[in-house]
Amino acid sequence: MYLTQHTDYGLRVLIYTAINDDALVNIATIAETYNISKSHLMKVVTALVKGGFLSSVRGKGGGLKLAQSADKINIGTVVRHLEPMQIVECMGDNNCCLIAPSCRLMGVLNGGLKAFFNHLDGFTLADLINKPTYDLLYFQKEIPATA
Repeated sequence: MYLTQHTDYGLRVLIYTAINDDALVNIATIAETYNISKSHLMKVVTALVKGGFLSSVRGKGGGLKLAQSADKINIGTVVRHLEPMQIVECMGDNNCCLIAPSCRLMGVLNGGLKAFFNHLDGFTLADLINKPTYDLLYFQKEIPATA
């Protein structure tokens, strides 16, 4: 099992935003920092805003900010929101598997998925922030000179 790039980028955006939460951040800066596609990142950010993880401020001087504090953003909840967790066909709406009515595979996989999310549910965005990551991602803001 692996997480999609969409979810990977979503978690990276949240980490970047949490570290730079003292100011609004923008998609272009995040894309440049991680060397990833700005257009793809726009889709990811849209999903994060719709999910209530980010707030978006439009217009000149606008940008992104966490919608709630980093210690309130649960990693399991973020992954559930961003990730289609249909591991096999029988776990989806378009199940055409011949053996689905008697197969035990779905139960086994659901147990693994439950354990996976139980683990992720034990962490918040704040748990992902450490000094080395902070040092790499903090965007130094210019402080206006006072006269």
